[in-house]
Amino acid sequence: MDPLTLAIAAAPSFVASAVEFVEATTIVLAVGITRGWRAPLAGATLAALTLAVIVATLGVALVTVVPERLLLGLVGALLLLFGLRWLRKGVLRFAGIVALHNEEEIYRREVAELRAQGLRRTEWDWVGTAVAYKAVLLEGTEVAFIVIAFGAAGIAAMNAAIVGAVAAGALVIAVAALLRHPLTAVPENWMKFVVGAMLSTFGVFWFAEGVGARWPGDAASVPVILGAFLAASWVATRILAGLLPDGARVEARNV
Repeated sequence: MDPLTLAIAAAPSFVASAVEFVEATTIVLAVGITRGWRAPLAGATLAALTLAVIVATLGVALVTVVPERLLLGLVGALLLLFGLRWLRKGVLRFAGIVALHNEEEIYRREVAELRAQGLRRTEWDWVGTAVAYKAVLLEGTEVAFIVIAFGAAGIAAMNAAIVGAVAAGALVIAVAALLRHPLTAVPENWMKFVVGAMLSTFGVFWFAEGVGARWPGDAASVPVILGAFLAASWVATRILAGLLPDGARVEARNV
């Protein structure tokens, strides 16, 4: 498989996974610092194993069983679904209608909720395990489907997408472990906005190919589609921001 296809599988998988890992790591950090590290690490590990099973079973089944054209249509629809959802949220955030994602605020809220539940009273902290498991599983589910989607081109592409996701997870976890603090310096809002545009782009590209359309220049049309999504999103952000009354802009304090 050519290097471009592998890069297309690995790069978006890395960026999308990094965004989700930052969110999951914030909650695991809150649990670990508040209630101890054994339980949240166990919960996070169990969630990672669950996600690995999902990718291994569903991903391999799609690549080996589903016909290529149908697979392109399914993958395109899946990527477009995730991409437009992320892109819509990014537009609303930058327009000031929805608050920007704030890891510091989320961390403080999680710590407060965990402390309100009191210290663990049993030998094993099941609350800490459950909270970490749920956080990693929920954030990682989108990553799993994105990895499956970008890996649908074949086993080599699947491996590249998995490597991208694992590399992102290792990087985020290593930095978080070193700092022991939420990764507030990561430009998560911008990353999610750009990834949303990228996912939407590949979704449109592959869905059209799945229904039999042919793009001018084939893969060379991908940057044009991406530019169209980014331009339309910028215009939408400006229009929505201009429609807000004075003083109505939401501050970046919530989620």
